[in-house]
Amino acid sequence: MSKKSEIHITVELDENKLPVKMNWNSSENNESGECKSFFLALWDGNQQSSLHLNLWTKEMNVEEMRQFVHQMLLNQSDMLKKATGDEALAASLYDYSHQYAMKSGILKEPTKS
Repeated sequence: MSKKSEIHITVELDENKLPVKMNWNSSENNESGECKSFFLALWDGNQQSSLHLNLWTKEMNVEEMRQFVHQMLLNQSDMLKKATGDEALAASLYDYSHQYAMKSGILKEPTKS
């Protein structure tokens, strides 16, 4: 017997059709919350291409967006490792994530004593 789980995302738009508030809820464990940004990626096996939907609210500041992108890169590295078992390629993406964090100011160079 198969089980179904649903995730709903509600986006409130302003008069210019820009997101001002976003909420999500999941039928799994009856969880819900508010978010400032989300990234959805879908793979179409027939077309061999991906579809991406990226939304963020006006309240999301630049530093939060940089941190969000950093965490997405780390997640992609983990997903690649789990899905393919290609540890070398996943490590390469992880290394890039670290470089991104350094360049964006999320991480700082350790000071030498």
